[in-house]
Amino acid sequence: MDRSHLPLNALRAFEAAARHLNFTRAAIELHVSQGAVSHQVAQLERRLGLPLFRRLPRGLALTAEGQALVPVVADAFDTMGATLDRFADGRMREVLTVGVVGTFAAGWLLDRVADFTRACPQVDLRIMTNNNRVDLAGEGLDYAIRFGDGAWHGTHAEPIMAAPMTPLCAPAAAERIGGDPAALARETLLRSYRADEWGRWFAVAGRPCPALRGPVFDSSILSVATAMAGHGIALAPAAMFETDLQSGRLVRPFTVEIIAGSYWLTRLMSRQESPAMREFRAWLMEAGAAGNEG
Repeated sequence: MDRSHLPLNALRAFEAAARHLNFTRAAIELHVSQGAVSHQVAQLERRLGLPLFRRLPRGLALTAEGQALVPVVADAFDTMGATLDRFADGRMREVLTVGVVGTFAAGWLLDRVADFTRACPQVDLRIMTNNNRVDLAGEGLDYAIRFGDGAWHGTHAEPIMAAPMTPLCAPAAAERIGGDPAALARETLLRSYRADEWGRWFAVAGRPCPALRGPVFDSSILSVATAMAGHGIALAPAAMFETDLQSGRLVRPFTVEIIAGSYWLTRLMSRQESPAMREFRAWLMEAGAAGNEG
């Protein structure tokens, strides 16, 4: 079929009629007369040389050919609509999909998304949270913000900010501990999938690490929420929980901290940076540097 002569009005009338199975309701949606919808569908049927609907006394039923055509037409209109929606201020909005480890998303990024949107309105930012396990290619991500040492195979990584970890707990637990690392042996120490963290912290604190029997979490968000509920002591990056610390719902009983990793902006080495990627990277690094200085 010649694309320059695609019967777009007829296809739109067909798609609406197929959803409603009624010419009158399709006409109301399209702001035309019922006769116009019926005429457009009849034109399309004549062009294709086959019926798309069976006309019933109380509505319509799709023929087999009509059922086959519906998803194709609907997807085409959805794609066109999504593309047109990406234009803003006379410029094409570029979609940017970023996977973000949940702790960084909730503790730092989400409070600043509005700043990025104001600075880069032409970028349509999509945020996908994860627990630090991410497949950039398989999940269709442009970037991933991860926690670790920056060594991921086939990946370019750039540090955003350090994330020193320290014990965090509820106020009542802090009172019991009284600033004494030895008192932690009487508490439930919540663990992460990085098994050596508590051992490293106790080594810096100059105390032997007690037996660890607390539950294991794959996210600092969950472990800190458990600690705030009074069910243990979390070892987590305090900078990601400033709001809870300032409110008093969460307490940092020690100044001792360890560096178990940093937050990194990562992309596949095979992925060339798009204009949207470069803008996001520049904004993120500037905002991250400001946070480190603060």
